[in-house]
Amino acid sequence: MTAKEIFLETIKKDGKPERLLKQYEGLGFYPPNPASTYIRGNRHRGMEPMKDRFGTEILWPADQLAAMPHVTESNKVISDICEWKEQLKMPELLENCSDPALWEPFKEKAQEIRESGKLFMAFMPTGVFERLHFLMGFEDMLMNFLLEPEDMMDLCNAIGEYRYQYMKLIVDNLHPDVLLSHDDWGSKNQLFVSPETWREFIKPQYAKTYGYMKEKGVIIIHHGDSFMEPVVEDMVELGVDVWQGVLPQNDIPKLQKQLAGRMTLMGGIDASIVDRADSTEEEIRREVRRACEEYAPGGHFIPCITYGGPGCLFPHVDPIIDDEIDRYNRTEK
Repeated sequence: MTAKEIFLETIKKDGKPERLLKQYEGLGFYPPNPASTYIRGNRHRGMEPMKDRFGTEILWPADQLAAMPHVTESNKVISDICEWKEQLKMPELLENCSDPALWEPFKEKAQEIRESGKLFMAFMPTGVFERLHFLMGFEDMLMNFLLEPEDMMDLCNAIGEYRYQYMKLIVDNLHPDVLLSHDDWGSKNQLFVSPETWREFIKPQYAKTYGYMKEKGVIIIHHGDSFMEPVVEDMVELGVDVWQGVLPQNDIPKLQKQLAGRMTLMGGIDASIVDRADSTEEEIRREVRRACEEYAPGGHFIPCITYGGPGCLFPHVDPIIDDEIDRYNRTEK
């Protein structure tokens, strides 16, 4: 089987992949598109502080590994949730990103990826929950769920509609085989909010978006490197095909039995162990072998680093991860 075929077998309820995949193997990850560029801007290491189209300040110092939102009392976009309609100017996404000519170079790249024998995977970062704390900070967000639920629901609906239009531009123009959609809903060991709060405010924003993707035959990979056990059945209901980023703090063998092939789990390798400047080959191999031995027997599992895209932070790590998965595949045969 090709890597593409193995991926498709792995996510089938009754699929029979001939081996474990090596992380994002078989998927051609191409994140740029006109909508993403319009919203996020040109982010790069060492850049000057900038604001995205929502008004959130984004920092990426030269000595840091990634860009992050920088939300303070003085620069938060929404300081009073009851005034969010006055304080937030929603990005004019359709007005600026609907011209088909903008999408032509990206269509060509998508076709190149397909012709190479891989599935074309598009990218949609910064989910609804993440956008909320980008706009007001974590503390205000959590308090507003409790104290001002009506205004929070209105804001969630507005962000959900924006994200739906964002998705629709990608799907209708690029026709991806797979779409990697980000939204972290928890910490390492619990959800950030109760399952009931998540179901009230966040889940409805994905029903329409993921429903449209299913209608168009797009494979949905939802990234959340979080503890999300309490909402796995909701993820299945929303149509998620692959939960990417599943941390080993989740009870993966239990989830595999519970899900019975209805959703594939992708992750399981503890980044805090393997992805360090000083991690040794022995440490990396031991953690990868542990993940393969513990989770592969349950099926519908792709061993992978838990980040929301290919590639570890330190370049010596990925080749060892992939080689150890190869070794596991050979020994299991």
